[in-house]
Parts: sequence; structure tokens; C-alpha cells
Amino acid sequence: MVTKLLLRLHSFPLTTFHTNLIFPRKHSLHKPLTVSLFSSSSSSSQALTQTRIPDPTLSYGPSLHKGYTPQPQQHEQEDCLIDEQDFTRVFDLAALRVPAKDCFALEKRLRGHLLNWPRIRNIARVPGDEVDPVLVNLLGDRDEEPEEDLVSLERRIYGKAEGDGDVLSPVLYREKLSRTFNSRGYVKFRNLAKISRPTKKKRRRNDDGEEAARGEGKRGIEKNEIALVEVVEEEEEGGDLKGLLGDEFEGRMRKWRGPTRLLLLDERYSGRKVEDLPEAIKVLLKEDMKESPKSTFELVRCKLTLFYNYWQMNEILEATLPKDIIVPSAFETVGHVAHLNLREEHLPYKNLIAKVVLDKNKPKIQTVINKLEAIHNDYRTMQLEVLAGNHSLVTTVVENGMRFHVDLATVYWNSRLATERQRLLNGFTRNDVVCDVFTGVGPIAISAAKIVKRVYANDLNPYAVEYLERNCVLNKVERRVEVFNMDGRRFIRAIFASEKAKGITQVVMNLPNDAAEYLDAFRGIFRGRPKNGDFTFPLIHVYGFSKAQDPEFDFHERIRIALSEVAVDVEMRRVRLVAPGKWMLCASFILPQTVGFADSRQDR
Repeated sequence: MVTKLLLRLHSFPLTTFHTNLIFPRKHSLHKPLTVSLFSSSSSSSQALTQTRIPDPTLSYGPSLHKGYTPQPQQHEQEDCLIDEQDFTRVFDLAALRVPAKDCFALEKRLRGHLLNWPRIRNIARVPGDEVDPVLVNLLGDRDEEPEEDLVSLERRIYGKAEGDGDVLSPVLYREKLSRTFNSRGYVKFRNLAKISRPTKKKRRRNDDGEEAARGEGKRGIEKNEIALVEVVEEEEEGGDLKGLLGDEFEGRMRKWRGPTRLLLLDERYSGRKVEDLPEAIKVLLKEDMKESPKSTFELVRCKLTLFYNYWQMNEILEATLPKDIIVPSAFETVGHVAHLNLREEHLPYKNLIAKVVLDKNKPKIQTVINKLEAIHNDYRTMQLEVLAGNHSLVTTVVENGMRFHVDLATVYWNSRLATERQRLLNGFTRNDVVCDVFTGVGPIAISAAKIVKRVYANDLNPYAVEYLERNCVLNKVERRVEVFNMDGRRFIRAIFASEKAKGITQVVMNLPNDAAEYLDAFRGIFRGRPKNGDFTFPLIHVYGFSKAQDPEFDFHERIRIALSEVAVDVEMRRVRLVAPGKWMLCASFILPQTVGFADSRQDR
């Protein structure tokens, strides 16, 4: 006989049904088995078609290279990249059944001897033992014979409590009332509201018209279920414990003794006899015998089945991809979109990788995309390919407490720069006026508008400007942000040629591929004005890439060449490593006075 329970991810403790199994002496779980380990009387048990002897070289814990593979079930063939049943693994385990009230104390005491697997609780529930507290009192003394104790309970269960002096329990009394309900209400309580009752489970019918109820026979596997505990029940006495605890031990519990729990023991103890268990467990059994001749502890044999939903993304990919391919382990998240940047060796398996990424990151991730080629256009947009999920690339991103609408097909967004943007914002004050030359959809401009007095935001991409205006309204900063749609060099010259130039204190140029080339637009921006005039030289933050051996020196040289100025005091900072040997840097410097008053016409 096999009892089963299916688990959900991040659920409460594991649960399984009632069992009275004592570890049999005639079987050894370390021997390869080619037949079912369950009772032959159970028609619903799964036969194991593939077995593996535990490899001592394998690491501790669950692995797709350990355990058994159950017999594949017949199911409809679908056009899918992954057969989730191929990732089902069965592990033989031993468990100690203890009273529910003592389970947590015993878990602390036996912590080092328990399973301790990730996402699997050491304590398993036994729902078959759970009884309504009102009915517990009807059982009487648990040490007496059950025939007399259960007479009153049976009368209540089968409705024979009428006129025999016993009062119906509240649950059964409510059931009795519900049967008297008619179109005019309750017979005796006409003003009583209708008692809510659970709806009956709908039964599914197959093509032959046969009923296939989920709760009958074998229960189906739901999408978010990760594990199943199966306990094997056999009609054997507890001889092993008699040899350890003495002849007074009466073996298994023959009747219900209250709620119990299962403590899943370490996988190393799955094939051991009672006398071979650790001393801590044997001492626990002996202490229980001293308190009562009828032991409340039992040693049971069970099986733990881990399904596809249990395994992590990297574990699935390692088992699926060829051994000579590096498993992709990271991706960029933009709202509900997972942005992959696959190598050439991954492209033959791109749909498989996307399917695993989508399965293991639902519901947060609903779309998986891959960048086809590098950014070469003026709008900084990428050619993207949808690999899995829905095809919507319009998403909402939350950053620094702000919400941004983004369409990845028409605008640029990089979530990996969130930390750098926050660092930049921390340097702004309420007296600053910020000029964002390449703003995109406004991650810096809109966040800065909550801090500074005024923001001038510009971008060449008209789609980005449209989303920038939407995001300003969405975050309620439209009065502090002035939006422009023009070329960056033209924008710099136009903004500093106007009266707005007097208050600008910070300039952000976040276009790493070309931003340094736009610095020549600052030459002569204050030409024609008196040098003793009332204006400030802005602090410029320019970003760029460098593949040089000394990236700071290389980027500094490019800045000096663009400004045509040798003496430029630059504070350099490495932002992140974009690719092997390619750094993204941020250079911050105050615009030199000689550059601001230079004659740009002579430079040409």
C-alpha cells in the first residue's frame, strides 16, 4: 500500500498520509532493485525501471545524477522542448514517526541526522492523524481497547445519536441543519443564513466517458508541485525494535494515538537497520520506551520524489546541454522580460534555454528575449528575438522608487546600470540644475527631478522622448523636467547659448559608445560673454568604453583630445566590466575655463 502527498514550492512542512510501517529486515535499499519497492497489493504503485547505486563520489544532497527514474507515464505527446517527466527522481529515505507535539523539539535535537535538503522541510505532516479537537474527547483513554472507545464516535459518524443520550458534534449538527433547508429557508431557523458548504470537485471525463477524478486513485501533478512523499506500508511486526528495546516493545501502533509527524532522516540512513542507526536516534527510542511500554515512535521507510519544478535553472541546463558548453547562469531583467545575451555556441539551444529560464522564473518573467547583434544605430535600439513567452516588449520597470514605461523594441534600457545611476543621483543637491544630454526614457532625469530644482532632458530618439514625457506624468515631475528632441551636440550648444546656461551645474552624458566625441561641443560655449560674468562652470559626467590595457589612461586621452585641452583634472571610475577586457568608465570633471571661452571658429 502506498500513501502519497504532493508538495508546493515554499510550502509548509512536507505532508504524507497515515502509515504504520516498521523498517523490514529482509530488504536492503542499497541493493539494485528491478521491481517495485511498494507492496504488491497496491495497484497504483509506480514500478521503478531504472535504479542506481549511490555513488560515494557525488556530493551530498539532491542531484539529477542520483536516485531512481520512475517508469514513464503514458501521456499525450506535445510539441515541447522539454519532457518534464525526464527530470523526476526518486530517493529512498527513512523517517522517524513521532507525536506532533514533540516534533519541533526532536528536530532541534536530531538536526545533524535529518535530511536537511534545500526547499524540503525535515518535518512531514501526517494528515490521516489529524482529527477535529471536538472529536478527540470522544476517543476516551487511548490506552484502552478501541472497541469501546469508538462506539460513541461511530454513532455520531453514522447519525445514530438520535435519542440515545449522546449529543451531535457541532460539525454533524450543522450537516443535519443543512439537510432541512428548502425554498422557504430552514425548517426550525427560518432567519438563519445559508450555511456555506464546500463545492464538490468537478470530475473530468475522458474520451470514453469515464470519470477521472483528481482525488481518486492516483493524484495528478499540479504545475507548482515540487515533491512527493510516498510511505510504504507492510504487514510486518516491529522485530528490529524488539531486539533493540526488549521484548516488552509491542511493535507498531495498532490504533490512532493522536496527531503525528515524520522526521525525514539523512539519506545515508536509508538502507540501515535500526541497530545501525546513529546513537542519538537509538537513545531517543530508548528514552521513549522508559516513559511508556507502548512506544509512540516508529521507524518508517519512504520515498521522496522530486519533480521538474524542484530543480533549479542551472541544474536543468547542466543536465540538458552538452558537457563542453558553458551553462548560461545570468540574464538581465527588465520588468517582466528576461534579456539574454547568448554566445554563438548557445544559439542551437536558444529555445531550450529560454524555456527553462521562463519555467524557473515564473510568474515574474513572462517573456524571454535574446539580442541578435550589437548596437549600431543612432537610437541605441537593439534587434531582439523573442524566444519564449508572450511577444509583448512593453513593460514597466521600478527603479529608485520611480516607475518607467519601456518598449524594448524602440527604446534603450539597461537595468545593470541601476547602481551607477543611484551613485550619480546621490551627488545631486536641491540647488543643482541638471542637463541630461542622452536621457533615453528618463531614468536619471526623472529621478533627479525629485531632488534638484530643474532638469533639461534630451534624446535623439523620438520614441524615447514620447516615453520620457509619459514617465514624467506618471511620476508627477512634468513641471520640473523640460524635454528636448534633438542631436546631442546641437542640444549642448543650444542650451548653453540660452539664458538657461547660467544655472546649469551638472551635465550627464551617458552614451558610452560615443559620448566622448560630443565633448567638442563645449568649446566656446561661453565665448562672447564677459569672463567675470555671473555663471558657473558645470560638472560634467561622461561615460565611455575602453579595451586598452590601461582603460583610465586611454579614456582620459580621448577626453583631452575631444576638448583640445591638455590640463583636464578628471576623476575616473570603473563602472563595470562589459565584456572580457572591455570596461565601462565614468569620468567626472569641471569644464575648464579655457575650454568654455575658447574660440570654436579657430578650431575648425
